[in-house]
Amino acid sequence: MNKNPHINPGTKLVILGGGESGVGTALLAKQKGYEVFLSDAGQLKPAYKKELEDAQISFEEGVHTFEQVLSASEIVKSPGIPDTAKIIVEAREKGISVISEIEFAARFTNAKMVAITGSNGKTTTTMLTHHILKNAGVNAALSGNVGISMARTVANSDADVYLLELSSFQLDGMFEFKADIAVLLNVTPDHLDRYDYKIENYTESKFRIIQNQGPDDTFVYCDDDPIIQQAMSRRNIVSKTMPFSIEHTVDQGAMLREDEMLIKYRQDQMAMGLNQLAMQGKHNLYNSMASGIVAKVLEIRDEKIRESMGNYKNVAHRLEDCGQIQGINFINDSKATNVNAVWYALESMPKNVVWIVGGVDKGNDYEMLKDLVKEKVIGIVCLGVDNARIKEVFGDLLLPMVETQSMDEAVNCAYHMAKKGNKVLLSPACASFDLFENYEDRGNQFKQAVREL
Repeated sequence: MNKNPHINPGTKLVILGGGESGVGTALLAKQKGYEVFLSDAGQLKPAYKKELEDAQISFEEGVHTFEQVLSASEIVKSPGIPDTAKIIVEAREKGISVISEIEFAARFTNAKMVAITGSNGKTTTTMLTHHILKNAGVNAALSGNVGISMARTVANSDADVYLLELSSFQLDGMFEFKADIAVLLNVTPDHLDRYDYKIENYTESKFRIIQNQGPDDTFVYCDDDPIIQQAMSRRNIVSKTMPFSIEHTVDQGAMLREDEMLIKYRQDQMAMGLNQLAMQGKHNLYNSMASGIVAKVLEIRDEKIRESMGNYKNVAHRLEDCGQIQGINFINDSKATNVNAVWYALESMPKNVVWIVGGVDKGNDYEMLKDLVKEKVIGIVCLGVDNARIKEVFGDLLLPMVETQSMDEAVNCAYHMAKKGNKVLLSPACASFDLFENYEDRGNQFKQAVREL
């Protein structure tokens, strides 16, 4: 059902970017009667190209033809294209609406929306929540930054609940979308290159997660995060607030009680021993608290929540155990693309870590890691085209440090630097685009290199 009758199918929709979300949008728009044109400045994957051809959807690759793109009634753009791109600036100057795939897809479903964002932990929290709901028999779809695009799911099958992992870039292109349950895990400096290097701009972006919420909706947030606390004090939030904290008690939400996680929702309380949680560590306790609150709000039974949180397996590329060789444990944390994610990773490690770090620096402040690196790390392997900043910050710790230009070289150096009982941790703190397709490719190459030792 089209929830926005002022959107007139039959008008021209242009999609910028031909990845999963772009192609999913094209298929949904075609199904709903739009004239569709997809444009990608790069080359389309063969499978996506075939889908577009089979659906008789017009497209171009290797170029954006401005005349074609700017003839649109509305544009759906990939989150990777910045608002400062010339084609986006010109489109907005012409008064063309530019939105994200989630904004577009949400018009065509009446499902419940659970939107999850944060600088770190959002993939884990989204997937854990999905695991709980699926175990409880809910028809829930995983989408946004994880799983199949929402647009494709709406076109092919739809769902009763959408669990959406949303980046700030996606939120920037969302205007009328409303989350029934919004989750904000944390706000730490990330992607500041897209936000004029101002944490305030990035924070505003994250808080778009609660736009359009009313008194019947729920906002789940970390009450231990100073940036969130500060932003909350400046806002009049109309939705029901459900904080989670490991530092203080809460009236409603989740908290720590001795060695238990306690979730309080309305008149109900659910307790679960910390040692029963499948995911250990402080950061994962926060993720579990957020997921548990969402499950309670969606009226999932306590025993299902406990069972699911007890048997959940963590996502690939996030502190993924890749086994031991000669008593040395290899851990793939390729998804750690910012400094804060690395802080969590190192914080959860015992001492004697050989750390593989580097890639495309997004304005990282490595200083916050220095104390942890001093305490936990015995050697640093730099993996990237430009490692100057890493060498500059950590050089005075006088740790063994080598520079490498490939994953095979990095893993081999780390292996020879480590001793029995040590851990080799790939936790790059950076984007992967200098040497790899994406963080998954980087993590997969790490696992392959470990297998070949």
